[in-house]
Amino acid sequence: NAKSIASAVDAYKHSPFACRSMGVHWAFTGRVPPGPSFPHRFFRVREFRVDDALARKARAARAELRSGTLFGAALRERLLSVPASEREAWTDELLGLPEPPPDIADLPPGAVPYLPAGVDEILLMVQEVPLRPDDRFVDLGSGLGRVVILAHLLSGARACGVEIQEPLVRGARACGAALALAGVQFLQANAAEAELDGSVFFFYSPFSGRTLTRVMGRLEALARRRPIVLCAVGLEFPGERWLRRRETASLALTLYDSCMPGVACRAPSPDPAPAS
Repeated sequence: NAKSIASAVDAYKHSPFACRSMGVHWAFTGRVPPGPSFPHRFFRVREFRVDDALARKARAARAELRSGTLFGAALRERLLSVPASEREAWTDELLGLPEPPPDIADLPPGAVPYLPAGVDEILLMVQEVPLRPDDRFVDLGSGLGRVVILAHLLSGARACGVEIQEPLVRGARACGAALALAGVQFLQANAAEAELDGSVFFFYSPFSGRTLTRVMGRLEALARRRPIVLCAVGLEFPGERWLRRRETASLALTLYDSCMPGVACRAPSPDPAPAS
């Protein structure tokens, strides 16, 4: 019944791997995992809520974001100061992200229903790539823009989100405009057809099948011209010989550096920590 389903979801969603495992299953099988513990719509409802005191602090911090005084290392420290159990919801309150709308009815084959990447994986990605102000960051399957906005604010890199669902793009654009962020943009497009122009690409199990194959082919062509980094959460690229796998401090996040003959490798950063 509905009560037992809600109870099962409440228990499962508190596990750190909950959303990641859902994304992995969708990406590799193209269907929602069976059973009462995995009802899609229950996961789409934002049930995490911050308490009033933390919500007030998030709104105050949002004013700092809009004024341009909270970014880089200072923002990272602020995010990490929030208890882990509250961090996801607090970040959405900070960024002013709206409630996720229902997925569109005509998602193309291989497309994965919307789930946001975890804040901890985003923080780790920015630090371990490391993402720099001269990078162009692209999130493929960007949803409401959590990854794009945080990547830009934490690193100063220009950031672009590519998302096929128009309601999600509309919400992400409204959020970026409300924060007065000139360095982010959101495109409504199929990733297999969009212009892929960047130095760092982020995948949170956004699609599979032919779409993924086409995207990887286009990224390989791009890597023949300049070095790129692929950041993957819940997704691996074992058959792509042009990529060199790089482990991270998280089992959920893997980095891949392009390795092409005649193309210089990505230059190391003198300081891997985000600048403030």
